[in-house]
Amino acid sequence: MMSETITLGKALNHGLRRALENDPKVVIMGEDVGKLGGVFRITDGLQKDFGDDRVIDTPLAEAGIIGTAVGLAIRGYRPVCEIQFDGFVFPAYNQIVAQVAKMYYRSRGNVRLPIVIRIPYGGGIGAVEHHSESPEAYFAHTPGLKVVTCSNPADAYAMIQQSIDSDDPVVFFEPKRRYWEKGEVELDAPASFPLHASRVAREGSDATVIAYGPMVRTALDAAQAAAEDGRTLEVIDLRTLSPLDLGPVFESVRKTGRAVVVHEAPGNLGLGAEIAARITQECFYSLEAPVLRVTGYDVPYPAARVEEEYLPDLDRVLDAVDRSFGW
Repeated sequence: MMSETITLGKALNHGLRRALENDPKVVIMGEDVGKLGGVFRITDGLQKDFGDDRVIDTPLAEAGIIGTAVGLAIRGYRPVCEIQFDGFVFPAYNQIVAQVAKMYYRSRGNVRLPIVIRIPYGGGIGAVEHHSESPEAYFAHTPGLKVVTCSNPADAYAMIQQSIDSDDPVVFFEPKRRYWEKGEVELDAPASFPLHASRVAREGSDATVIAYGPMVRTALDAAQAAAEDGRTLEVIDLRTLSPLDLGPVFESVRKTGRAVVVHEAPGNLGLGAEIAARITQECFYSLEAPVLRVTGYDVPYPAARVEEEYLPDLDRVLDAVDRSFGW
């Protein structure tokens, strides 16, 4: 079994390459994905090896990219669309929520749209306006879309292939600040974990910290810091945002009695609110304190020079844990 220590970005590149090799109907399309290899180099080398009819440089027109993908999918292709930055997805929002999400239902199951929409998201790279957003709740709220996000190279490699194999449209969020973090990936192994399943990233018994995407690393760092003070935190990596897989979360909260949900997106009507409601509903008699949230603030994403004030960090997670133990 061949394993390599590679970055999350390189793992996505390998996963896309494997999907192109395995199915001639897979095509990649987006702004600068071909000759340049993508602004984050996720598609580096793919156009050279598979040709410009399978790795397609598109005009700067997100609505056109997704609209074209709808037509390709109806004709039997499996398009993988790259939205260059999270804030650029909104010109395509109508296509995604009015067409991509609804075609299967509207056609009474006769038309499937196996489209993957890749979106680098979140902050932490010092980018300018419209380049650091967390729009996942918009899509997770939309019936007909599957929404997933990876947090490490092994999941990135497996989940991008599973998403492309899926007959449902998948919005695939990539934590851009984690593109350069490394981990071990089994390149020849089939995916050993379902796409729409959360997992325990670190075991603990005192409190449960639930995170996804870029915040999983922050939660793990907080758990490491807490351990040095004698407190063990269990960290859950959600991985799938729609459908949510909260079985492992409920099991953990029934054990620990305390829950903290962490995400970069604003708190108002974010994923954390839904998760907190579901935990309260299912684990009410196990809870020793209210479910707490650590999120971005309810303001537009700030200028790069103050983004560290906005982003949830280790100290804010540990503060929430301390508040939970104050009840």
